[in-house]
Amino acid sequence: MNPYVEAARPRTLPAAVTPVVVGTAAAMRPVGDLHLDRALLALVVALTLQVAVNYANDLFDGISGVDTAERTGPRRAVASGLIAPKAMKIATFAALAVAAASGGALAWQVGWELLLVGALAIVAALGYSGGSKPYASRGFGEVSVFVFFGVVATAGSAYVQDGVLTTVALLASIPVGMLAVALLVVNNLRDIPTDAVAGKRTLAVRLGEAGTRRLYQGLIVVAFLGVVVIALVVDGWWPLLGLVPAPLAVPSIRTAATAPLGRELVPVLEATGRIQLLLGLGLAIGLALTPLIGDGGVLLGAGPSAAQPSLTAASIAQPPLGGG
Repeated sequence: MNPYVEAARPRTLPAAVTPVVVGTAAAMRPVGDLHLDRALLALVVALTLQVAVNYANDLFDGISGVDTAERTGPRRAVASGLIAPKAMKIATFAALAVAAASGGALAWQVGWELLLVGALAIVAALGYSGGSKPYASRGFGEVSVFVFFGVVATAGSAYVQDGVLTTVALLASIPVGMLAVALLVVNNLRDIPTDAVAGKRTLAVRLGEAGTRRLYQGLIVVAFLGVVVIALVVDGWWPLLGLVPAPLAVPSIRTAATAPLGRELVPVLEATGRIQLLLGLGLAIGLALTPLIGDGGVLLGAGPSAAQPSLTAASIAQPPLGGG
């Protein structure tokens, strides 16, 4: 495998795709009326930011000595000598440049407020593992992941479609964000022994093995409960399609509770990624098929309602009931 592709950690990329798909489906317009160009730009932003975070993590953990031969996860490009630090730095900023350009194109179409959000995302990407005090090593990585790969990516993908921030989009960001955090938590659970030795005080190191196992289980449960809440808010059962992967979560929860630290947790990490992707697809399909009552709970912005009714795909074949 090409070392840059390997360093991008392809298995983590569904965590960037899922919020864009869910957020786009939560937009207050029928599927046929979606701005596909904006959805694609949002997807490029999310993917390149994810790649940039992975590259930066590989770079900074490699040069700081956090990544060693004793780590149990996939090999890291800089630490193993596959990519020189200078080359990885260039690759990181190239990914950020693509994200910035795509975000700028979205801002030009939607609103310049997106530039502020994009700037914060870039700062967060670099500060995750970089600088004198990387916040991921201080126990705040999970907060950042929830905010940027949950709330911002999901609600932001709906915002670029309609120019509004809605309750439904925010609620949809919760299960997506919880599972993105669960991915990080089980990854850090696996690495507790080596992170502790390297002085990397992740949330998992701070909570300890037992606390981190419980945290992972709680995140999975809350994610599925979030799907139920969304179905109650939109007054329709279609979003419950997001519960389809629930049976897959049971063995993951059990394994996360008992598996020894190290390689035995890798299957849990992979299963969590599949759960997030399947939940996101089910929830997105459900939101696209569900006519929302009223305006979907507009919290910010005027939205498309001034120019046209706010409809979902399902409302094409029935009287308008509101946003989708």
